[in-house]
Amino acid sequence: MSHPAPFRAPAGPVRTRIAPSPTGYLHLGTARTALYSWAYARHHRGVFVLRIEDTDVARSTAESVGQILEAMRWLGLDNDEGPVYQMQRLERYRAVAERMLAEGTAYRCYASPEELEAMREGQRARGEKTRYDGRWRPEPGKVLPAPPPGVAAVIRFRNPEEGAVGWDDLVKGPISIANHEIDDLVIVRADGVPTYNFAVVVDDWDMAITHVFRGDEHVNNTPWQINIFRALGAPLPLFGHLPIILDADGHKLSKRRGAVSVIEYREAGYLPEAMLNYLARLGWSHGDEEIFSRAQLVEWFDGSHLSKSPAQWDRAKLDWVNAQAIKRSDDGVLAALVAQHLARRGIAVSADVARLAPMCALFKDRCHTLVELADWLAMYFTPPPAAAAELRAHVEAVPKAALDALAARLATAQWSRAGIAAAVKATLAEHRLKMPQLAPAVRVLVCGRAQTPSLDAVLELFPRDTVLARLRAATTSSL
Repeated sequence: MSHPAPFRAPAGPVRTRIAPSPTGYLHLGTARTALYSWAYARHHRGVFVLRIEDTDVARSTAESVGQILEAMRWLGLDNDEGPVYQMQRLERYRAVAERMLAEGTAYRCYASPEELEAMREGQRARGEKTRYDGRWRPEPGKVLPAPPPGVAAVIRFRNPEEGAVGWDDLVKGPISIANHEIDDLVIVRADGVPTYNFAVVVDDWDMAITHVFRGDEHVNNTPWQINIFRALGAPLPLFGHLPIILDADGHKLSKRRGAVSVIEYREAGYLPEAMLNYLARLGWSHGDEEIFSRAQLVEWFDGSHLSKSPAQWDRAKLDWVNAQAIKRSDDGVLAALVAQHLARRGIAVSADVARLAPMCALFKDRCHTLVELADWLAMYFTPPPAAAAELRAHVEAVPKAALDALAARLATAQWSRAGIAAAVKATLAEHRLKMPQLAPAVRVLVCGRAQTPSLDAVLELFPRDTVLARLRAATTSSL
């Protein structure tokens, strides 16, 4: 058997796809697969297709579809075709199944669920591998019973019994599985809805998909799919099975083990470029590059340097990558994003977004997420409650007269860093205080915390009246 060498220059136009199931959110593993498929298509100036595999009717929801589409938009993984919905293609699957029945590569099976379970129990009791025993499979000289009345048949694929099925995996290398290890798969359920492995083949055939990237868990599905492709006389795509992503405990990152959705990372204050950067490095590398742009990823992602080993999800590393992205971001862009996070807290700044830009410039180097940045900037719009311990530690030790004097000077000072610094310096001299005494007290009263960037830079971004009101509140309190 001969297959193209992995990742040689494609002979024709590259067509990749991502095909999430709308039974939940777009989780991180699927997002990584989507990213690799998108980047490979973009690198080769090919086509990226979005397909929604919604044949699990009982579990698929419109809400999940909406969240998947929203996550793809947020990540910037734009599709050239689609979304294509499998449930809108039932007639096509039916037509292909009927053709296979006519050609003898598929057959109807009337075995009831109870019969099949009894068959499996017998196999387990004998220590055999559980598999369909071919009771309704037509064979030369074999007499099949009459179809039982009132029983809706499933359609099974007539899998070859001899030889082996193999492929040169784009990630794992050569893989081969003996056909006698593979049973006759149900390709159409009794209700007429196709099963996953059948619908995928018909879709990839119709959509002329050339390269299929998907998770490691699909390796066992690939032999069935290759045999169905061959039964249809359809060209085979190249398959690349990506290693799993492990969580902090070394288990597979999964919905069942609390892997959050892509959208939840947006809500937690991560930037899409950081998520793409981090996801790309979970199984792929380009030299020692840790931080790169979307354009660089497309330039470099030729499909080589994909790892065969599981990747480890590391939230601290993601935080670091996101911090780098925040530092590099335009302050105006950050301002608009932080305004959204503040709005969720009931702080409406939509009419004053421009004011946020210099605030973002001052604080962004201290933040790993937009939520942290919003935590800082919230003090400019709502009075921050100071912890009692900080009030005792920093404010009670400063004479009220000094705070009152500073407020008086700030009331007439030029409202700039230089003017504020001059007012603070004069107050220190008048009351024989040191900066480490006065500055933390002012920070606690105005900002709600004792540690901030340079005091004059922080105060300059407040309206003068806000600073004066917060300082004077201290001079009239019982402190």
